[in-house]
Amino acid sequence: MNHKIFKFIFFLGMIGIVLTLPAAAKANAMGKKAGVILADDQGKILYSQNKDTPFPPASILKILTSLAAVDYFGMDHRFKTLYAYDKGSKDLYIKGFGDPLFISEVIQDLCEQILAKTNVKTINNIILDLSFFHPDIHIPGTGDSLNPYDATSGALCANFNTVSFKWSPLYKGYVSAEPQTPLLPEFLEEIKSSGQRQGRILLAPKQRNDYPGLLIKFFLKKRGVPVTGMVSQGGFDPADGQTFSFESPFNLEELLQKLLKYSNNFMANQLILAMGADKEGPPATLAKGVSVLKAFSWEKLGLTQLTLAEGSGISRKNRVSPQQMLKILMAFMPFHDLLNLKGVEYYKTGTLSDVRCRAGFILGKDKRLYPFVIMVNEKNKGYDSIHRDLLRRVNIITKGN
Repeated sequence: MNHKIFKFIFFLGMIGIVLTLPAAAKANAMGKKAGVILADDQGKILYSQNKDTPFPPASILKILTSLAAVDYFGMDHRFKTLYAYDKGSKDLYIKGFGDPLFISEVIQDLCEQILAKTNVKTINNIILDLSFFHPDIHIPGTGDSLNPYDATSGALCANFNTVSFKWSPLYKGYVSAEPQTPLLPEFLEEIKSSGQRQGRILLAPKQRNDYPGLLIKFFLKKRGVPVTGMVSQGGFDPADGQTFSFESPFNLEELLQKLLKYSNNFMANQLILAMGADKEGPPATLAKGVSVLKAFSWEKLGLTQLTLAEGSGISRKNRVSPQQMLKILMAFMPFHDLLNLKGVEYYKTGTLSDVRCRAGFILGKDKRLYPFVIMVNEKNKGYDSIHRDLLRRVNIITKGN
């Protein structure tokens, strides 16, 4: 072969290597510490690295949990809360069913409906029925701190079992950081003991159980209905009262948008626990919830080798491969707009210490969605360059369309 022609062919080959080198070289250099997949909207893999290696998915697991909830409940599903006013004892009974978004605004709506339906004038005790969930549910990966990431699950949980506060120089004391939520005096000592001037803390176990009732008491008294007795836990057993059902103002689609936007661990696990209790009967347990999530993965997605410990991704015991995650994304494609949107990318991130993940869809210039998965076992090591390279690849693939 002519020497000059050989040099030219070698040069062209080197150009090809350089054009494809960045992500591949970075991922190869990391060995088994990074898993990557890029595919087209038919599931055809365009690029992969360690696609069959299981990794901790962190919060991108919430995509699977959301997909299972859509399949089980349907997008129009609304969580319910039962209530009844016993005219004889003048007690108000409330029973929860695991609403993941039982926040102050929802509790105010509940109180408005209670007043409209029962025409109550005075209340003795507020009795909360928490029996739909087992009282001792521990989510792997959570601890005993005041951090909201360690929020515990339950049948009736107000504001994710947390309070948000700040120090007011004007009032020389703590006030609520949320205009819709009162800062109840019962929690001041716990806030002071946190040592924080502002923030959000997880309430102590006893306070978590009382919190929904205390907020109901506050909002009812604000509307002129006195509550003379106590907030306590008990069975839903009004001897002389009609039972009513209150439906959340948020349907499942709205709930999932918030879950995915804020990556709320509490909401994700409330969903699988509620599914478990609904399918296998109360009380909700983690085992029942994980069983429903696994059954969905096996029966609807054909994923038989997933390792699942809970539904939010907070546990390192969860294991998912990029290839498995791609199957989840393909099924989630009709709901891609539930994910965060930045530029041309619909995405969900996931982070634990020394774990960084990202999954979603890149919108190509051909208006097609390209699912992708990045799972890195060393935080920030190669993640950004892999991410940039996948965006570049889609741009190159679709620039002529």
